[in-house]
Amino acid sequence: MYELNQIVRLKKPHPCGGKDWKIVRVGEDIKLRCLTCGRFVNLTRDELKKQARPAGNAEEKKANEESGKKV
Repeated sequence: MYELNQIVRLKKPHPCGGKDWKIVRVGEDIKLRCLTCGRFVNLTRDELKKQARPAGNAEEKKANEESGKKV
């Protein structure tokens, strides 16, 4: 269901304002890295299932923002 390097969007924003997270480790629990500030968070699969919503094209959006393109 969740794969390494997948981008997920959580329902509640991180205190830095970011909602998009990258999965950096998959196992019994899942380690996420905030794409805004770089902080790491560990969530169980059940917690992530409750909090995550489809990110859509978050990865493409992030790449476009970094390259300066407007969508």
